[in-house]
Amino acid sequence: MSSFRARLALSSYRWIGSAIYPFVWSYLALRAAKGKEDPVRRRERYGYASVPRPQGPLVWFHAASVGETNAVIPLIKEIHRRGINVVLTTGTTTSARVAAGRLGSAVIHQYVPLDFKPAVNRFLEYWQPDLAIIAESEIWPMTILELGRRHIPQVLVNGRLSDRTFARWKKRPALADALFENLALVIAQSDVDAERFRTLGALPVMVSGNLKVDTDAPPHDPQALKEYRQQIGTRKTWAAISTFDGEEAAAGVVHRALKERTGLLTIIVPRHPERSDAIEAALAGKGLKVARRTRRDPLTPDVDIFLGDTIGEMGLYLRLTEVAFVGRSLFAEGGQNPLEPAMLGCAVLSGGNVQNFRETYQMLAKNGSAKIVRDVEMLAKGVNYLLANDDMRRSMIDAGLETVQEMRGALSATMKGLEPYINPLVVKARLEPRNDL
Repeated sequence: MSSFRARLALSSYRWIGSAIYPFVWSYLALRAAKGKEDPVRRRERYGYASVPRPQGPLVWFHAASVGETNAVIPLIKEIHRRGINVVLTTGTTTSARVAAGRLGSAVIHQYVPLDFKPAVNRFLEYWQPDLAIIAESEIWPMTILELGRRHIPQVLVNGRLSDRTFARWKKRPALADALFENLALVIAQSDVDAERFRTLGALPVMVSGNLKVDTDAPPHDPQALKEYRQQIGTRKTWAAISTFDGEEAAAGVVHRALKERTGLLTIIVPRHPERSDAIEAALAGKGLKVARRTRRDPLTPDVDIFLGDTIGEMGLYLRLTEVAFVGRSLFAEGGQNPLEPAMLGCAVLSGGNVQNFRETYQMLAKNGSAKIVRDVEMLAKGVNYLLANDDMRRSMIDAGLETVQEMRGALSATMKGLEPYINPLVVKARLEPRNDL
């Protein structure tokens, strides 16, 4: 794609967006009906603020969903601690709840404006951020161009590009260059990610490691944990977490294969809890008794499956076991983050489709804390072996904890990269004291 065609494509994107903007309300209404939008705060998606802007310098953070939000929370806390206001935007109701639970009133949460010029302009005119920090791979053309037009520095942190995303951008090099040149800095997770960003036209690029390693272990409700452990007693447990379609059925197959010998309790935590009704129905159709967290069902001895159908309680579910299969890896592609089970003392199993977390899995596997399974039969054998062999399970758990410790340091590296942008705001905040909300 030539630079002329790239400019033409971006211009078309802008005009098409302006044309359909008046009709987006129906799309948002449909999402709200499905529970994917907050109907009370829907105006925020059009760039209308729902709270006053505090006085003083302000950094705008954007994180797409739960994983990205959790990754940047320590970074947000560091910047807020320096006396700088933070507005955090996310795109999902679940990430909004996570932000509220883990950050409280320390920052302002807003839903991200739609990537249409009127909404983006309205948002920027109101909040007037001094710096925009984007998590991982959120590249929205209109937002990036409008920030660039206003000369607001944009930094991509914890940056990563999956194989598929990188391949798409490589087919449009001029378009990629027209967008990525607006980034003042990219702080990438790995050397591979850094080289991919450079190929697409981003400069400068530095490597920090993965911010998700520097996050605290997922929180939990101590009373709920105590009650569930009492109910489970001496039963063996394993968990299938962040599962996608097909993987819950696979977990059911594993459970039926092992239950007679082990008295097993299987914990399933779907990546999208709204699928839980269908998951329960499918498992019950196979003769399995399901208890659900949302119903506060007790884990009686005859319960086969504990369905973790809530958001933000992964810390609870993982503390109930020492063996965890991480989903979106057996049938779906891309994988999910294995760091949470590793840092919470679980031996990690995964399917082979882990392209989005390749480097993390390589480090865990190299140190002996994660093992890859090819199919459901191999998964069942792996779960059975780890439950029956305490020494191997403990060895994998210890290796995982050591690997996580070795991987830490991304937060300090990221803060060092941000210093040229943050330090002037610290001075500005001292000269113009902030009015906390």
